[in-house]
Amino acid sequence: MTRYLALSDLRARAQTRLPRFVWEYLDSATGQEHTKHLNRAALDRVGLMPKVLQGEFTPDLSTRFLNTTYPLPFGMAPIGMSGLIWPDAEGHLARAAARHNIPYCLSTVAAQNPEDLAPHLGSHAWFQMYPPRDPEVRRDMLNRAKTAGFSTLILTVDVPVASRRERQTRSGLTHPPRMTPRLLAQIAQRPTWALGMARRGMPKMRTLEKYTDGSLASLPPTAHVGYLLRTSPDWEYVSWLRDNWAGPFILKGVLRPEDASRFEQLGGDAIWVSNHAGRQFDAAPASIDALPHIRDATQLPLIFDSGVESGLDILRALSLGADFIMLGRAFHIALAALGPKGIDHLIELLRLDLIANMGQLGARNYADLPAPFDLTNYAALAQNQPEIT
Repeated sequence: MTRYLALSDLRARAQTRLPRFVWEYLDSATGQEHTKHLNRAALDRVGLMPKVLQGEFTPDLSTRFLNTTYPLPFGMAPIGMSGLIWPDAEGHLARAAARHNIPYCLSTVAAQNPEDLAPHLGSHAWFQMYPPRDPEVRRDMLNRAKTAGFSTLILTVDVPVASRRERQTRSGLTHPPRMTPRLLAQIAQRPTWALGMARRGMPKMRTLEKYTDGSLASLPPTAHVGYLLRTSPDWEYVSWLRDNWAGPFILKGVLRPEDASRFEQLGGDAIWVSNHAGRQFDAAPASIDALPHIRDATQLPLIFDSGVESGLDILRALSLGADFIMLGRAFHIALAALGPKGIDHLIELLRLDLIANMGQLGARNYADLPAPFDLTNYAALAQNQPEIT
């Protein structure tokens, strides 16, 4: 608490503990990374007016989402190949989520499969699906997730094709990683990471091993074995999943209000507003800018991600209509920085930041959050809307 006071401190530490190609995989986006930086800039524009003379109170940090009460308004988003970032990343994250009673979401292309994690899951395990083309593979994957204890299905829809991720490619990373002299030299400089990987072995996409022989000859370097099985889904595909999954069903990667409305009509349970943290398309709007428009278009609960780094960012998203927040990159940075205890440390940092900022805002709960405003245009807003003061 005196050395690592914010995610920026954990980020600096993580970069010194990861081989460069692993750091580039975790930290990079696609193209010139405009969308990644836009996410941060747009969050920084969201202002919240402090409210004074509210007396002493302890803010209520709990929230209700999809008929479940959580002690905190955030959870752990999926990241493909988590196990490349830190040995047993999926296990560490799942166990921490269970301890804190918050959601953990496993990616289809993680380094551990649903069966691996079954003994470690808490009550709020979510499974994120990249859409298999073959209906039998789909059925089997859904059954495996349900049997392992995953209660909520997430369909990611903003990855119809592999993105280029130029920075990642420049680092020398391929899928699966090929241990070239260049990468081996980077590994040798990071002994803690290297020893952990030596004990567990280099990660593979274990959920998919059952369905493919692993041939990658036809794929670009940023693609992986999942693309041999995957299709680009349509609305008929979404309806099929709704009919074949008994549990909450969430659509991830939505930026258009009309898509949110259509999913609501199909019987979906929640919308996940996200631009994939800028990792797929470099001309997308900031997720936080899309959020209020989607809020206006649907009654469904909304999840938000992309660029969240603090409790204040969480409050910004909640004030603009989100019901729940997910963080992916941040939790992996914390794990790389401090090992498993880094996950608990980040949760505590976010909790303390929520308390501090809700105290400044005079907000006893999230319903008390003030209406947000554009910090860059505050003078004009104050002149035209005196109630903002």
